[in-house]
Amino acid sequence: MARIDMQGIAHSYIPKPKQEADYAVKRLDLNWENGGAYALLGPSGCGKTTLLNIISGILDPSEGEILFDNKKVNGLHTRERNIAQVFQFPVIYDTMTVYDNLAFPLRNRKVPEQRVKIRVQEIAEILDLTSDLGKRASGLNADIKQIISLGRGLVREDVSAILFDEPLTVIDPHVKWLIRRQLKQIHEQLDLTMIYVTHDQLEALTFADKVNVMLDGAVIQQGTPEDLFEAPAHTYVGFFIGSPGMNILPCTIEHGHALVEGQKIKIPAAISKTGAAAQGSLKLGIRPEFCDITSSSENGGVPVRVKKVESLGNYHIVTAKIGEVIIKVKVPEKAQINPDSDNHVIFSQDHMILYENEKALNLQ
Repeated sequence: MARIDMQGIAHSYIPKPKQEADYAVKRLDLNWENGGAYALLGPSGCGKTTLLNIISGILDPSEGEILFDNKKVNGLHTRERNIAQVFQFPVIYDTMTVYDNLAFPLRNRKVPEQRVKIRVQEIAEILDLTSDLGKRASGLNADIKQIISLGRGLVREDVSAILFDEPLTVIDPHVKWLIRRQLKQIHEQLDLTMIYVTHDQLEALTFADKVNVMLDGAVIQQGTPEDLFEAPAHTYVGFFIGSPGMNILPCTIEHGHALVEGQKIKIPAAISKTGAAAQGSLKLGIRPEFCDITSSSENGGVPVRVKKVESLGNYHIVTAKIGEVIIKVKVPEKAQINPDSDNHVIFSQDHMILYENEKALNLQ
C-alpha cells in the first residue's frame, strides 16, 4: 500500500487550455492515506474517472505532480505504479475457469503456485465464489463475472492502491447491497488503500471512510459521511447527500430573521450577524430531519401549504411550499398531517447553515 499525494493537479483534454472551463479536472491538492477507504462522488461528467485515471497512470495530468510514498510517478505506467483497477464492466478471460481468472494476476508476477492457491481461496471465500472456482467464466452471468473482476483486483497483496471505477454498474440491484458490504469487510480485513468512483451516494457513504464530492471538475468538499451530512460546505453537497436532500431556501437577512418568500424564519444571532454583512446571494440550508410540521402557529412556525405526504415505512416525507419555494419535512410515521389544515413548519435553530454564492459561511 502507498500514501498518494496529488499536488497542484489539473487536467485538460484541450492542448492549450486558456480558461478554467477548459479543464476536466480543475487545480486541486489531495492526500490519500495508506490503507484508507476513499470515494470520489459526483454526477456524470464531473471529472471523477479522469481523476482516477490520473492516479492509475492511464492519463498524465496537464499540470501538477503525483507522489506515491513521496516518490514522483508522473509518466510512469500503471504497472510501474503497481496499481490494480476494476472497471465498470467485467475484465476477465471467458475461456478460463474462475480459479484461473483469479490466479492470473499472481501468476503473471511469478508468485509461487502454493501462495497463489492460498490467496485465490482467501479471495474466493470473501466474495462467495468458492463453489464457482472450477467453472468456466463464459457460462456465468454478468453479476458473477463482475464479482470475479473485483476479485482479480483484490487478489494481489503488493499493490499500492486498488481503484474502482463504478464497479457495480452491471450488478443486479438486489445484489449490490451485498457487494457493498463485502467491499467494506474486505477493506477492514486486508487493510488495502481503496479509491472508489461512483455517482451513487449510498455506495460512497457505505464504502468510504472519507468522501470527495466533485462538481464541474472540482472537489467541493472532502470529509467523512457524517461531515457531509451535518456540515455540507456547498449547497450541492447539502442537496446531493441525504434522502431527501437538504432544503435550500433563497433568502435575505433582516432584523434577526431570514425572509423566505416574505415569511420570517427565526435564525440564530450568529447567522443573522454574518448574513447581514454578506454581499452575495444568500440561501438558508436545513435538512428535512431538523424540521417539524404542526397545525399550530406557536413556537415561530412558518405557514406552509402541504402538497403531498409520502409514507416511507417508519416515517413520512411531507412536501410543502412557502410561497413558491418547496420544502421537505421528515416526520414520524404516527404524525397526523392534514393537508387541508393550516400547517406550519418549525425549524431547528441548531441545524441551520447559511450559504453565500452556494458556499457555507463561517459564522462570526
